[in-house]
Amino acid sequence: MKFACPKCKSKIEIQKTFNKKMHVSCGKCGIEDLLEFSKNIDEVFLEFLSRFDKGLVTEKGLSDGLKDEGIIRAENEIKEMIADNKPDKITEEILFSKKDYISQYKVLKNPEPKMGCKIEDMGLEESITEHLKELQIEEFYKFQEETIQEIMFGENVVIEAPTASGKTEAFLIPVIQRIKKEANQGNVFAIFVYPTKALARDQFPKIQKFAEKIGVDVKVFDGDTKVPERRDIVENPPQILVTNFDVLHYHMWHQTKFSSLLSSTRILIVDEAHVYSGIFGSNVHYIIKRLKRICSNKLQFVAASATLDDAKKFCEQLFGEKMQIIHGSGKKGQTDFVMLFPSLRTQRKLMVELTKKLTEKKHKTMVFNNSHLNSELLAIQAKKQKVNIKVHRAGLMANYRTAVEREFKEDKLQAISCTPTLELGIDVGNVDCVISSTIPVNRLIQRIGRAARKGQRGYAFLALGNDPISQYYKNHPDDYFEDIEKTYIDPKNPFVEEFQVLAMACDRPISKHELKEHEEIIEHHIIRENLKIINNRIVPNFDKINSMLNEYSIRGIGKSIDIFLSDRKVGDRVLPIALEELHKDAIYFLAGIRYKVKEFDYPKKNIAKLERISRDYPYYTKSLTEEWPTIETVFERRRANGIEVAFCKLHIQKKVYGYVNIELGQEITQGEKVMLDAPLEYDFVTKGIVFHAPRPLKIMEKAEDEDYTEASGYHATEHVVIEGSNMITGGVSQDLGGISLGTSGLIFIYDGAIGGSGASKALYDRFEKVLERSMYIVKECPCKNESGCPRCTFSYRCGNNNEFLHKYSALEILERIHKGEKTELVDPTEGDRPLV
Repeated sequence: MKFACPKCKSKIEIQKTFNKKMHVSCGKCGIEDLLEFSKNIDEVFLEFLSRFDKGLVTEKGLSDGLKDEGIIRAENEIKEMIADNKPDKITEEILFSKKDYISQYKVLKNPEPKMGCKIEDMGLEESITEHLKELQIEEFYKFQEETIQEIMFGENVVIEAPTASGKTEAFLIPVIQRIKKEANQGNVFAIFVYPTKALARDQFPKIQKFAEKIGVDVKVFDGDTKVPERRDIVENPPQILVTNFDVLHYHMWHQTKFSSLLSSTRILIVDEAHVYSGIFGSNVHYIIKRLKRICSNKLQFVAASATLDDAKKFCEQLFGEKMQIIHGSGKKGQTDFVMLFPSLRTQRKLMVELTKKLTEKKHKTMVFNNSHLNSELLAIQAKKQKVNIKVHRAGLMANYRTAVEREFKEDKLQAISCTPTLELGIDVGNVDCVISSTIPVNRLIQRIGRAARKGQRGYAFLALGNDPISQYYKNHPDDYFEDIEKTYIDPKNPFVEEFQVLAMACDRPISKHELKEHEEIIEHHIIRENLKIINNRIVPNFDKINSMLNEYSIRGIGKSIDIFLSDRKVGDRVLPIALEELHKDAIYFLAGIRYKVKEFDYPKKNIAKLERISRDYPYYTKSLTEEWPTIETVFERRRANGIEVAFCKLHIQKKVYGYVNIELGQEITQGEKVMLDAPLEYDFVTKGIVFHAPRPLKIMEKAEDEDYTEASGYHATEHVVIEGSNMITGGVSQDLGGISLGTSGLIFIYDGAIGGSGASKALYDRFEKVLERSMYIVKECPCKNESGCPRCTFSYRCGNNNEFLHKYSALEILERIHKGEKTELVDPTEGDRPLV
């Protein structure tokens, strides 16, 4: 025990608060004090002892000080939030713990879903009605009734409803009905597509069990389907085929025997349609277009989606067809929802403590993190607290993830630390509690939908973090419920279009009158001899394009780095992010264990070799990067308030030149720098925005170094605009990069995906609102640091170790924008230092 309480000799806790004060407290006797910040903990303790001796430290009397500082909520304010609700003991304990600021408490109750007609009144096949009665289903929900009718009429439909609300039955029943009435044996009538193999395999037994009762054949075809099963599917095609877009893509362009089965398809069902945002969605848009080309019938489309800002518009873009939307609601128990701001500790410590508290009471808990790194770090720290927890994320081998799901379902595991991979409808059994880091409200509700499915009381905790948007929501919790996710795709991504047009020619030769909208790309491929004209038809030059097609990933553009441990492949990471995470001596996380990269071979072999490190190794790493942007084409330009902003095609030259070591468990955002022997370089083309920020003249007048103050103000503005935009644009900030160019005032924000994903276009369309929120984030942050702090100007993605940041300069820039100061775009000049 380092420090003992002067009153009861128990352990004293000394913690830095979010506004850079020092909070000293004793958990046993309750004395506490708030002191000025010091890096030297011994000095803080001595000051505390001196104040105690003078009688200035008491058990009661600090609450008002903590309340005034915005560190905790007053009890009467929390009681007002609770009102007539009756939180149980666990929730009450958390609400009144005085360890965090309670931003919001609500009891979430779904209204009882509207009921529709009796099942026998729907006009279904007798065998379907009988089976529904066996399942003790007497009547449909209203949204199910509407969906069944519209699908039977042949309409294109988007079903928007929460998790576990009965969406599957809503599209499965009418498909089976139509198969019984219209289908010929030996033909695929409907394809059910899921975003992952895991989800398809999870849903398959449920679909098969229902369909086979009615005499309808269902089979699953994916990368795990064994050769004899594949042969059987080709020889005896099922009426319903369960698969994913990767399989459709591969088999169509290879013109396999399997692809010939697809031509009879009448209905395409796409579940979890909201997942197809960004690059993946842009590719899926083309795969659907290609499927339409090879089908002999006009395809009917059905999409099922969680709640989205504009599901109808998004699905119409994805499918290239007019759709009608049907809204549904689910039925489940009430959920206690608490939004907490960790003012006396880190976000991770808060999430670990909540996990420990819930699992000790035997409540099964899912903890959602927004990155691979955070899911790994949380599991490591929770295990130290004796929590029975495992990691579930993309990038881990499929058999490991399946084992984690099974253990959780069988109650052998109390908690899962996961990324959004488990947001989808995979059945992991009964869940009592969901703990989540900051994400858009509709995705939080999707996550919460996993809890209390059996009607028991559920718990949902949103743990705000050490970032600008969390600070904003602490002060404006109601805005959180307005900031719905924006899904986006970019069908005109030139790289996706270029590749997918080649794939179209492989699926089936392109006739002269066809695909006029892709005329330019087709011409480009003919000139480069990727396509040839034979007998008035455009056909692929397989010898030239085969390797190009084989290397392409529809889930992301660019090559991958293969990761090896003891000569066995254990994962992969796509470029350019791989350069930042897998450079020599980087610490890489895999299934709750940290490894060091002992060898990184790029660009020749594109492999990384890992080695084990001791469990008590104190660091993880974050790369240092430099980037230079060049504007290639301006697509659109406009004024946001007074500043000129353009949406354009950008060429980015990226360089990883070093890294910093960051102490494990310490939420510091600056670390000890290490330079790489040779920088790693990568060039790519993407889309993004550029704007010219006004000069912070008042702050510059007072500054000793005007250039530093100006450049640091632009860099801080770039950080805040990206982080602060996160929820207005629906969580796109993780898909964005940013560069501020020295003292030029030029700030670039671009899509991290090669060719562009649509994320920066979402930002461009809502830029005024983003700029206003950015100003409030900086203005309302209580920190007094010149450079700001993690809750206003710092970014965990910063390639400059969060150096060259000036909070007050950024505030003046954002206030000048808010008042309508005019700026014009200028060309970048050599010599401007890029800050990222």
